[in-house]
Amino acid sequence: MAPATTAPTRPSAARQRILDTAFRLFYAHGIRAVGVDRIIAESGVAKATFYKYFPAKDDLVVAYLDTVDGIWSQQLHDAAEAAGTAPADQLVGMYDALGSACRRDGYRGCAFINAAAESEPGTPVHDRTLTHKTAVRDWVRGLAADAGAADPDLLARSLTLLLDGGLASGSVDGLPDAPAAAKEAALALVTLAVKQS
Repeated sequence: MAPATTAPTRPSAARQRILDTAFRLFYAHGIRAVGVDRIIAESGVAKATFYKYFPAKDDLVVAYLDTVDGIWSQQLHDAAEAAGTAPADQLVGMYDALGSACRRDGYRGCAFINAAAESEPGTPVHDRTLTHKTAVRDWVRGLAADAGAADPDLLARSLTLLLDGGLASGSVDGLPDAPAAAKEAALALVTLAVKQS
């Protein structure tokens, strides 16, 4: 007898409206500056509906960060893959995602860095930022190992610090050359790390 299958559930339209509103407001104004009442008002849902899907504001913030993670991680992977099949080229190519992000209208830096700055260590929000940063570093470390880097951990740490610096620069000074400068520095780091192996 075949196991019973259930049809996939469709996400609630109300939940999605809340999340879309939070995404827009949290990124533009900051997590602490945006209250639940404003999200409820701007998403057009009842208070009971909001709390049905997000019993606490932190639940909504984590869902927002999950959304950002999906978008940013996909952009990084797409940029890396567009650079070719060689892992060393992908390590440098991922910086093209930085250029696209920093030139976007309303760019306010890395949502994860911003959220970490607004949250206490050990909270669900801060833990979610660490999970994202660790996942990106682990992915980069895998590429570094595949590229034959002498010390994949060090290269991954260096490249992700450079990536975070580029994201911050795009918000702090907005200089248009920051993504290109970060990509050039990444090329130098990758070239050196692979030569030493």
